[in-house]
Amino acid sequence: MKTLELRSDTFTRPTPGMLQAMMAAPVGDDVFGEDPTVNQLEERLAAYFGKEAAMFCASGTMANQIGIQVHIRQGDEVICEREAHVYIYEGGGIAAFGGASIRPIAGQRGQLTATEILANISDPHNVHLPISRLVCLENTANRGGGSCYSIENIREIRQVCDQHQLALHLDGARLFNAMVAGNHTPEALAASFDTLSVCLSKGLGAPVGSVLLGSRDHIRLARRIRKRMGGGWRQAGILAAAGLYALDNHIERLAEDHQRARALATIMRAVAGVKAVEEPETNIVLLELEASLTPATFCASLAAKQILCLPFGPQKVRMITHLDFTEQDLNDLQERLR
Repeated sequence: MKTLELRSDTFTRPTPGMLQAMMAAPVGDDVFGEDPTVNQLEERLAAYFGKEAAMFCASGTMANQIGIQVHIRQGDEVICEREAHVYIYEGGGIAAFGGASIRPIAGQRGQLTATEILANISDPHNVHLPISRLVCLENTANRGGGSCYSIENIREIRQVCDQHQLALHLDGARLFNAMVAGNHTPEALAASFDTLSVCLSKGLGAPVGSVLLGSRDHIRLARRIRKRMGGGWRQAGILAAAGLYALDNHIERLAEDHQRARALATIMRAVAGVKAVEEPETNIVLLELEASLTPATFCASLAAKQILCLPFGPQKVRMITHLDFTEQDLNDLQERLR
């Protein structure tokens, strides 16, 4: 029986075409700026999102933490949603690397509004308070069930940031999903942000890597920070080639993942012990369980049927569709749950 992997879209394996592209990639030394495939990936993504420059990183956490450090100084404050990836899942990096404090705000489905941010900006004239320096958003919001920011909301937040001299960074780990779901251009989703990270190893199916984008000055400083963190690559073109292949072949097909997530949500609503399922906007399905059932017990019962999902907090379970979860897999899952 095939294991149906729904814990994360990071479990995807390179396709045969992607492996061939990786093996054929021309490479050099990226620390010297001489890996042609890395340079091609960075230039292509910068142009794609309408930014001046880009930098290839080992992970989304690295790209986010470098992007945050570009904007802050010790003792500053970073504003984000209370379940944001940069706050919950990045090992305390904002404090460890940047020496900054965090103002977590309770939003809705992982999103913030301009009004909520405005109400949480510290008074810069009060010496008892840290200086609010940066706002971080996440699109799509992981713990918000893959919810997508509207362009209007982002623009309103940008206006607040401009009025109060705040920088704006985007954790765009699943930004391609938001782009496809909302039928947005990449430039429209990226325009309001000073810096943003995009992941190649989630929905796009590359084995490794995220890219940080911003102005030339931001990325020049980011390269210095990356080097300090031990993030200098050598022949990284082998990995960059996977990202280039994904950009050519795996963006439009994200709509299939979204369709399967909606179908999966319908199936899971009929499963015993499931109290509610949020209607997915993209590829993340969040289940709320009955009080009598723990997430660990529920996930173990599905694992016995070779269906893997992830405990995601009190009474919550996450399932994610992806490149390697096919229509046949969806049909098999439904049969096993019967």
